[in-house]
Amino acid sequence: MATGERPASGRLWKALLAPRDIAALVAFRVALGLLVFVSAVRFLAYGWVDVLFTGPRFHFTYWGFGWVPALPAPWMHGVFALLAVLGLCMAVGLFYRVTVALLFVAFSYVQLVDVSNYLNHYYLVSLLLGLMFFVPTHRAFSVDAWRKPALRGDALPAWCTWLLRFQVGVVYVFAGLAKLTSDWLLHAQPLSIWLSARTSLPVVGPWLDAPWVAYVAAWSGFLFDTTIVAFLLTRKLRPFAYVVVLGFHAATSALFPIGMFPVIMVTGALVFFEASWPRRLIHGLRARLARNTAPPASVPATSEVTPPGWKGRAALGLAVAYAVVQVAVPLRTHLYGGNVLWHEQGMRFSWRVMAREKNGSVTFIVRAPASDHEWHVSPSQYLTRLQEREMSVQPDLILQLARHIARDFEAQGKGAVTVHAEAIVSLNGRPAELLLDPDVDLAREVDGLAPKRWIRPAPDSPPIRLRSPLRSATAERP
Repeated sequence: MATGERPASGRLWKALLAPRDIAALVAFRVALGLLVFVSAVRFLAYGWVDVLFTGPRFHFTYWGFGWVPALPAPWMHGVFALLAVLGLCMAVGLFYRVTVALLFVAFSYVQLVDVSNYLNHYYLVSLLLGLMFFVPTHRAFSVDAWRKPALRGDALPAWCTWLLRFQVGVVYVFAGLAKLTSDWLLHAQPLSIWLSARTSLPVVGPWLDAPWVAYVAAWSGFLFDTTIVAFLLTRKLRPFAYVVVLGFHAATSALFPIGMFPVIMVTGALVFFEASWPRRLIHGLRARLARNTAPPASVPATSEVTPPGWKGRAALGLAVAYAVVQVAVPLRTHLYGGNVLWHEQGMRFSWRVMAREKNGSVTFIVRAPASDHEWHVSPSQYLTRLQEREMSVQPDLILQLARHIARDFEAQGKGAVTVHAEAIVSLNGRPAELLLDPDVDLAREVDGLAPKRWIRPAPDSPPIRLRSPLRSATAERP
C-alpha cells in the first residue's frame, strides 16, 4: 500500500483493479456483437427499415435532438447494413475500438430518428455498446489479438465486470419497482388484458383467461424482477437463477410479442457468471472428447495493487457519475407527481417494462380566427398506423404533431391558426377519459422538461378486467 493511502481506499482499489479472467467478457462481446448483427439483418429482411424509418412522412424527435435527420431510404438501408457488418466485427474482435465506437453512434442514431420507435431493450443495447468501448475485450480471442501479439492479455480489471453488472442490474431492479403498483399487484393489470388475448395459443391458451392465472403471472413477474439480481450475484445460486432467467424470458417471448427483449436480457445476464466459465465449458467439452482430466488454465491473481494516479481517480469519478445518472433518470418522474403511466413525463428511459396498456384516439381541431374556419384533422393524414398508435397515448408526441399541423396549415396560406386536441385514452382497461385539456392551444405550447399543465389528472377509478381485449398500444415490435 502506498504511503498515505487509507486502508478503506486501498481495499476499494484492490477490489476494482484485481485481475479477472477475460474469458467471460469475451463471451459477452461475442454474444452482443451477434445480437446486433441478427437485429440489423431482421430489420432489413422484414422490411422494418422502410416501415419505421423511410416510410413515415413525419418523424417525432426527442427533446433537444430535433436536429437529428432521417436519412433517405438508400442511406438508411446502408446504416443497417453497416450495423450488421460492425456487429460481426465486434463479435470477432476486429478493429475493436473503432468498431464499437461506430456501433454506438450508428445504433444510437437509429434510436434517435423517431421517438415512436422507442423500446427499452434497444436503449439498453446502446448503453452496453457505450460501456464496451471502455472494456478492452479484444485482448483475447480476437482478430486484433492475433494481428498484434503485444495487445494480448488474459485478464481484465474487476471494474469492467462490475460496471456491466450494474447496468443490467439497473434494468431488472427498476422494472421490478415499476410493478409495485395497485394495478399490477392488486388488479393484475395489464397482464389480465394481454393474457386473455392469447387464449388461442395451443395447450396453455384455455388457461390464460382465468383470473388467477393473471395474478400468478403478475406476482411472479414482480418477484422475478426485484430478486433475480441478488440471486445472480450469489455464486451457489447463480446456475439455478440463470435457468430461471431462461425460463422466464422464454415464457414472456412465447406469450407476448415483445421482439428481441428476452434475447437481450438473457445475453445481458451472462455478465453475472464467474470470469472463467467459458474456459471451464470448453475444457469440459474437450475432456469429454479427448478424455483429458487436466484442469483448465486459470488467470493468476496478484496480491498487491498499485493505487492509480489522477487519471485512474478521474475514471472512477466518471464511472460513479454514470451510475448516479442511471439511477436518477428512472427516478425523475417522481418530480412530476401523479401517475407516470398516464402523463408519461419521465416514462422513457425508466425501465418501466410492460407496465401499462394504453389505447387512445386523437382528433385535432384547427381553427383560423381571422377567417372563422374550423377543420377536424385526423392524425392518419400525417402518420403511419404505428406512429398514430404511439402518438395517441403520449402527450409530448401529441404536442409535436399539433405544432407540425399548425405549421402545415400556415404554410398553406390559412394564416395563424390554433390547434386543440381531443385525446381520449384508456389506461389498463379503465373507461376512456380525456388525456389533455381540450381548451389549450397546443400550437403555442413548447415542449421541455417542465411539467405539462395541460395534461389532465389521471383517472382514480380502478381498472376493469376486459373480456374482449383492446387493441394494444404495445403491439408487436421488432
